[in-house]
Amino acid sequence: PALGLFLFTIARDPLRIIILIAGAFFWLVSLLLSSLIWFIAVKASDPQDEPLQKGLLIFGVMFSVLLQEAFRFLYYKLLRKAIEGLVALSEDGCSPLSIQQMAYVAGVGFGLMSGAFSMINLLADALGPGIVGIHGDSQLYFLTSAFMTMVLIFLHTFWGILFFHGCEHRHWWEITAVIIMHLAVSGSTFCNPFYVGSLVPSYLLMAAAAAWAYLLSGGSAQNLRRFLLCK
Repeated sequence: PALGLFLFTIARDPLRIIILIAGAFFWLVSLLLSSLIWFIAVKASDPQDEPLQKGLLIFGVMFSVLLQEAFRFLYYKLLRKAIEGLVALSEDGCSPLSIQQMAYVAGVGFGLMSGAFSMINLLADALGPGIVGIHGDSQLYFLTSAFMTMVLIFLHTFWGILFFHGCEHRHWWEITAVIIMHLAVSGSTFCNPFYVGSLVPSYLLMAAAAAWAYLLSGGSAQNLRRFLLCK
């Protein structure tokens, strides 16, 4: 599905590709910074203290989420400046892309980079040593991880639309809602290997975020009905 989003909505427009790559870069920088801080915290602590290590892991995940959203805000500011420059250079005084289109492409960029790193971790685990489920653990690890990766890609796309809309119209509660949803989805992964506890809430939040983003983008029930009926 993520590849389909890229091929059908982004790949044919060079400007959209640039925005997507830049968005992926911003997500990557946020990951590197949060990983560095977590690594320093782990090295400075007692590795034998299991409660402390678990607490540091939770701190690392929550801090990474907040840093990602901070970089999403910085990227919005950068794109806002870019729009002003594009308007100044254009002959008709209009930007070739609206802020809503940029929000969508930026969200896809965040999601694709997030999904790429998730897949890298999965492939690293698949190389072994050992066999998944050999000690009685769930054998659905790779399958559920793939579904989790997919939902995160879509969530980042919808979060990008909601976040940019909140910044554009100064609806700070929309930005807060995005941060809370991101924290909830990331926190639900601590339920693993009870995968139902993480997948079901994540997909429910994805459905809610998709409907919300659709309405903010100008969608309506009538338009959705026409689309489904191919009218």
